[in-house]
Order: sequence, then C-alpha cells, then structure tokens
Amino acid sequence: MSELLTLEDVQAARELLGDVVRVTPLEPSRPLSAALGGPVWLKCENLQRAGSYKVRGAYVRIARLSPRERARGVVAASAGNHAQGVALAAGLLGAKSTVFMPVGAPIPKVAATKGYGADIEFAGSTVDDALVAAREFAARTGAVLIHPFDHMDVIAGQGTVALEILERCPEVGTIVTGLGGGGLLSGIAVAAKALKPDIRVIGVQAAGAAAYPPSLEAGAPVRLPHMSTMADGIAVGCPGDITFAHVSKLVDGVVTVTEEDISRALLMLLERGKLVVEPAGAVSVAALMSGAVKAEPPVVAVLSGGNIDPLLLLRLIEHGLAADGRFLRFTVSCGDKPGQLAALLAQIAEQRANVVDVLHTRHNPRLRLGEVEVALSVETRGPEHSDKLIGALRAQGYTVHFPAT
Repeated sequence: MSELLTLEDVQAARELLGDVVRVTPLEPSRPLSAALGGPVWLKCENLQRAGSYKVRGAYVRIARLSPRERARGVVAASAGNHAQGVALAAGLLGAKSTVFMPVGAPIPKVAATKGYGADIEFAGSTVDDALVAAREFAARTGAVLIHPFDHMDVIAGQGTVALEILERCPEVGTIVTGLGGGGLLSGIAVAAKALKPDIRVIGVQAAGAAAYPPSLEAGAPVRLPHMSTMADGIAVGCPGDITFAHVSKLVDGVVTVTEEDISRALLMLLERGKLVVEPAGAVSVAALMSGAVKAEPPVVAVLSGGNIDPLLLLRLIEHGLAADGRFLRFTVSCGDKPGQLAALLAQIAEQRANVVDVLHTRHNPRLRLGEVEVALSVETRGPEHSDKLIGALRAQGYTVHFPAT
C-alpha cells in the first residue's frame, strides 16, 4: 500500500472515542530515570478499560460500521486483550460479538471476555490459527471481522495513545512500545511523527516471536515457522500488510528482548512501580532495562496491558527473582548422618539467606552409598550474596549442583 494514515485520522478517532476510553496516567519511573540519567515516564494502558489499549481501536472500528453491518454481529480473533476490547466495544454499541481464542488462552482473559458479553470459540494454538477460524466464521455467517491490528480504523484508534503522551509530555524524545501485529506501534508513529517529526519511535518484540526483524530485512511480511514466548499478547507470526507499511516507513527501529529481560521488567514494575503488567505490556520496559534500546531522556515507555493470569504472575515473580540473582535452586550432596541436614541449613542461615523449600532424598543413582541429596530453593539479596553463599557451602565441603536449565 502507498497511503498511510494521517494525524487527522487519529484526531478524528479521538473525537469518536469521546469519553469511552480513559485518559490513562503517565507515571514517572525512578528506577528507569536513574538508569538512563533523565526522565522516563510510563504510559499506563494497563489501567485502561478492559485492561489494555485494545478497546481504542476496537471501538473506532465497530462504531464506523453501518447499522446493517452491526446487526450482523462482529467476530474477532485474539489471545485475550483484543477479545476483551471487542467484547466491551460491541456491548457499548449494541452489537453481538463472537471471539475465537487459541486453545490455552489465559483463563482470566477468557472469563473477562465472556463477562463483557462475547461468545467464545477456541481454535488452534496461536492467534494466527484463531484468525483463520474467525475469517471462516465471518464468511459463513456474515459477521464483520474486527481485525486485531491490520485495519485503518483500528490503527487510528490505537494512535490516540500518542496524542495523550504528547499532550502530557511534549518534550518526549523517544517513545518505546511493544510490537506484535503492529497496530499500536503504527498508530503511535503516525501521530507522534506528525506532531513532532524528530521524535524516535521504537518497537519491541519478544525474541521468541519476532516477525518484524526478518520482515523488515526482506522488505515484506515474513511468516515465522514457530513462536515461543510468555508474552502471548504480542505473539503474532506475521505482520499485516497495512501495519508493515506503516512500521517500515515511520518507525525508527525494532529490537527484541529475552524472556529473562521480560521477567526482570515485570518484577521491577511490581516491586518499584506498584504496577501489575502482563508480559507483552512490559517489553518496552525490558528493552530499556536491558539496554536493547539506547535512548536519551525524556523517554516514554508504553505499558500496553495488564491482563495477567495470577498463576503465571506467581511463576514470573520467581523467574524474575532468579534472573535478578535473588532466587536460587540448587542441590547439595552430603553424608547421610544424623544432624547433616540441620548443619547444612545452619550454614545457609549463617550466610543470612532464606530457605523457601527443601527436598531431602536418598534415591538418586548418582549418589554414593551413604550420601543424600538435598534440593533447595533459597532467597538471597542479589548476585553477590548468592555467590558468597555458594562459596561458603563449597568451602565447608558440600558438593553443589545447579539444574541444567
């Protein structure tokens, strides 16, 4: 495509949204500001209605349907955030909604989508699989497909995020946001570049689901053969044609972050920012913390969503602590004599580490006769404290092993 959206398109979308969406806060981040040497702000779309920015684009798209189209109902495909945005928007506009979700979509997102009034169908293991099923449903029933990212109205709605950022922080030099299909990044780039041509706009993908880097290199959308990431909200196997055109022409760069980077970012946002954010919503912060994005402040990082399964959050906290050097899992081999376990735990206590759990076993084939293995999970104060603890145990003659993963 040759034509891109304009600032006027995004401003018109904002007028249409009216007071439907919340003007989400722009919160300062002290840890990131200290790390980057200047102001860093967090655009908290995790506090948006339905838990993410997605309601913006969904509402604009459905509101612009004709009464006859709305009467046929709408259908969408999503891992959760777009699903909730479509369900909420359709309910506000009086349209019936059906949402196709991947098998294994987070239970809270499924429940919330149902709560907004949508009918749920499960199809495939990825958003791309669900999108195929949604297209088939649209062709069979006449329902209007509300694409999660590859439509001008959707992109215009998402671009209203940038209008709010620049009104609150006109001095911003770089905006960093997560990137899946590209609707949010495209919309932000359209509005931000029109209002401030020298601003930098950077997209961030999870390394295990990064379709944009090879696509940009090839000059056209390229489909990934497989994906693996905790950031289900941006796990999109192929860019859309419309979003790819916007990203390739307007965006200053696309970077990737690891699962460990994302875990650290989630932990920091929870501990220091008191913000609950889902993995896809935290990749912008992960890119700043890891150094994947080199930016001079002022910087705004968009927290695109906060819909996270509590069970996943528990695992991510543990993973984030481990990635930050504050949570250790290891095994210790020692003699099978009375008092050995107490002596081992006393050594750990002496180093002021906190034992979370202990598993004592004699049935490992690699153990010698008269040996036992103790598997431990231990909290520490950081990498230096962890090294000191392990060094002290080995100095006392204990054999310490770490899991291969």
